[in-house]
Amino acid sequence: MAMTTTPLYFASPIPKQSNSTNPHTFSSLSSRISIAKRSSLSVRSPPQPAAAVVVAETASAVVEAEPKKTDASPPNSLPFRVGHGFDLHRLEPGYPLIIGGIDIPHDRGCEAHSDGDVLLHCVVDAILGALGLPDIGQIFPDSDPKWKGAASSVFIEEAVRLMHEAGYELGNLDATLILQRPKLSPHKEAIRANLSKLLGADSSVVNLKAKTHEKVDSLGENRSIAAHTVVLLMRK
Repeated sequence: MAMTTTPLYFASPIPKQSNSTNPHTFSSLSSRISIAKRSSLSVRSPPQPAAAVVVAETASAVVEAEPKKTDASPPNSLPFRVGHGFDLHRLEPGYPLIIGGIDIPHDRGCEAHSDGDVLLHCVVDAILGALGLPDIGQIFPDSDPKWKGAASSVFIEEAVRLMHEAGYELGNLDATLILQRPKLSPHKEAIRANLSKLLGADSSVVNLKAKTHEKVDSLGENRSIAAHTVVLLMRK
C-alpha cells in the first residue's frame, strides 16, 4: 500500500522588534511635531469679506485724493510793482494853471474840485495802482467838502505814505503831459525838481515829457490838459 507523502512547510521566524530607537529618526520626528505645534498655535487673521475689502480700499483712495492742508500764509511780496495813471481836466478862464505844484502863467487853468493839478493827480493814481489800491477819486472824493480847493501835494503825501507802509520805494517815474499851450519847456526843470521833492526821490529817477496834440480835439484846441504816468515801485 502506497503511502501518501504530506509536504512539510516551515514558517519563517518572525523577527523580533528591537527596543532600541534610531536617534536620528527620533530627532526628525520631534522637529516635525514642534513645527506642527507652532503652526497650530499661530494666530491667523480671519478672511475679510469682499465688501469690507472694497470699503477699505475706497476709503484709502479718498484719503489719498484729499489735498494736504497747510496753514494759510500771505503770499510773498512782489520784488517790484508797476502802476499807470491818467488824468484830464478842462481848461477854463479864471482858474490858476498848476502843474506839479508849480504855478504856470496862462490865460486859463484847470476846472476841478481841488487845485486841479493834473500831473500830481496822475502820479497819485499811478502809485495807488501799483499798490493795488483804489483810485484817487475813491480815496479823495470830490463830493467831500474838505478837499475843495485842496493842494494836490496833500494827495501825493498820502500816496507816498501808503507806498512806504507797504514796504516799497520809488524805482523810477516817467510822466507825459499833453497840452497845446502854454509851452512847458521853460518850466520843466522846476516841475521835475518839485515833483522829486514831494516824492522824496532823487530827480534822476523822475522823468518828465511834454507833448502837444497837434490841434486835435479838446487837447489840441487848448480846452483841456491831460497827463500819463508810469511808476516802478521797488521792494525796500
